[in-house]
Amino acid sequence: MEADTLELESFLPYRLYRLADAVSREFSRVYKDRHGLTRPEWRTLAGLGQHGTMTATALGEQSAMHKTKVSRAVAELERRRWLTRKPDEKDRRVEHLTLTRAGLTAYREMVPLAKAFERDLLGRLNASERAAVTEGMAALKGALDRSTTQL
Repeated sequence: MEADTLELESFLPYRLYRLADAVSREFSRVYKDRHGLTRPEWRTLAGLGQHGTMTATALGEQSAMHKTKVSRAVAELERRRWLTRKPDEKDRRVEHLTLTRAGLTAYREMVPLAKAFERDLLGRLNASERAAVTEGMAALKGALDRSTTQL
């Protein structure tokens, strides 16, 4: 292979992206079948369910979603009456998003399904494979954290 050629199938960032996408697509069947949610809608529901009131900016940062995806997800969840928006008292450009009772109900229905999905996925691995995945992810995260603090 030439030095100026990149084989995507063995390039770590590409492999990680493909793996994350495959896992996300498989899990998407759970929330799509249950509630007809898209990935951004699920991530928005999950973020608000976990953290309570958040801004759209905070949701985007927490879920690594672009602001347009967050905005569309918020609009759809609001249309379903699963979340409410409350303008910030000091900055009217900012809105605080909170799940409604119906949104919390949907979130609480999804939590055990999400945990079961994770258990099932990890259950396909033996103990040493599970440990290797956990340790490898932690090592990569640590390496990235160290490189960003050195900038």
